[in-house]
Amino acid sequence: VRVRSLLCWICAPLDEVCQKRACLLANKGFVVLTVAVYIDKLANIKELHLDRFEEAVDFLRQQPKVGSKGVGVVSRSKGADIALSLASFVSGVEATVWINGCSANVAVPLFYKNQQILSPLLFDFSKVIPTESGASNIKYGMYNPLAEENRGSLVPIEQAKGRFLFVASEEDLNWDSKGYMEEMVERLKRHGKKNYESVSYPGAGHYLEPPYGPYCPSSFHGVVGRPVLWGGEPRSHAAAEVHMWKKIQEFFRTHLSCDAPQTKAKL
Repeated sequence: VRVRSLLCWICAPLDEVCQKRACLLANKGFVVLTVAVYIDKLANIKELHLDRFEEAVDFLRQQPKVGSKGVGVVSRSKGADIALSLASFVSGVEATVWINGCSANVAVPLFYKNQQILSPLLFDFSKVIPTESGASNIKYGMYNPLAEENRGSLVPIEQAKGRFLFVASEEDLNWDSKGYMEEMVERLKRHGKKNYESVSYPGAGHYLEPPYGPYCPSSFHGVVGRPVLWGGEPRSHAAAEVHMWKKIQEFFRTHLSCDAPQTKAKL
């Protein structure tokens, strides 16, 4: 049986949430490979190379039981803009799920084939809002990717060949993920593209995970270097996770070929 294949980006060398998502997707009949965005201490990372992620795509496509059409990518936060870049610059990416990410390349320059392809969109620490809880609200910390001086950081998703599923939380306090999503949808429309779906969740926060796990209102942010608020209201956030999990599976099953009827997972 030929099966569908997926890449699952993680934003640190060890991310239990992404490992859980990968395991759950594998149990649904997908071949899944997790790839860390950062493979060194954050202070040591001065640039990222898309070639490393392309190697992961090629590795999956070479597996004898993987479907021939291409692979899917699912990622959240910083990893989501890497997924956009992969879909835009590398062949073989057929379906990309972007969860609460940015429309631009965040934090460090992105290189491909020894050339910088995207400049970094930076963070303005003066816009961090402290709260009584001790966790900061960083929603408005990113510079505007649409400002003329930052347009070199925008990921050119209009040149992507595959499909997109954009997922945004309306109460995301990490950044304005819904605003970034709306900007990307508008840009694709201007280019006559119809290769996307979008969904937004009122009352949900940044940290969307597979469903039925504990709600995480705040935690330490490795890039910002302090505890931050992720946003969201528990009941609405939990409902969003249930809906999103079903949506992701439907999206991948629709847009990734498996070349043969699927067998049911045995576990």
